[in-house]
Amino acid sequence: MGGALLRGWLERNLAERYVVVEPAVGARPETVSPHVTLLASPASLPPDFDPAVAVLAVKPQIMAEVLPDYRGYARAGTLFLSIAAGKSLAFLARHLGPDAKLVRAMPNTPAAIGRGISVACANRRVDTASRDAADALLAAVGEVAWIEDELWLDAVTALSGSGPAYVFLLIEAMTMAGMVAGLPEDLSDKLARATVAGAGELARVSPESAAALREAVTSPGGTTLAALDVLMGRDGIEPLLARAILAAAKRSRELAE
Repeated sequence: MGGALLRGWLERNLAERYVVVEPAVGARPETVSPHVTLLASPASLPPDFDPAVAVLAVKPQIMAEVLPDYRGYARAGTLFLSIAAGKSLAFLARHLGPDAKLVRAMPNTPAAIGRGISVACANRRVDTASRDAADALLAAVGEVAWIEDELWLDAVTALSGSGPAYVFLLIEAMTMAGMVAGLPEDLSDKLARATVAGAGELARVSPESAAALREAVTSPGGTTLAALDVLMGRDGIEPLLARAILAAAKRSRELAE
């Protein structure tokens, strides 16, 4: 996710300089840019380094061992923007100190092409200028929504943070179904991708509800209705997605522990 954000920021010339600390060589951003400095450890940061914003794109399972290296920047007034699932503002404050300016956000991977959506919340240390800085970073790669109730972020993570994976799975499933129906794989894949992308864009720009758009495609007694009778059945897609999102939200809460 950090790489997706960086690619989006680079494409939009959002800042003059980015410093990326990534110990795992294989996980370092593939983007090569004169604006990006890659370091293998926070120990390699120069003594006078004074970042305006530190983005914490760290796996939640190792966040506690990573944060102490950056506590000094919190005392100096750096804004911390965390995109780690499950890790609360209180957790971040325990490791970075009570004076830390913290924004917790959940973006998603379409940020890499400027079509992401992020939901963010801030602690009381964040002033207007810092909030505007976080908003600019997130808005540069898509839409942004701010919330006051941090507890909503577990459901946000489950719905939109993990959501692209559900859509990619849908494309996979539609491709396989098309092949079962007799289509060659390349054509089935092309149709599935284009259909999901086109329908998504129509839903994005249309003032109509998703239900209204679905109904507009569905003729009485037609082929779409035959498919929807299966998808909207008792064991269809709606209860299945509800269980999936509840499971993801539960896991997000567990990561906070």
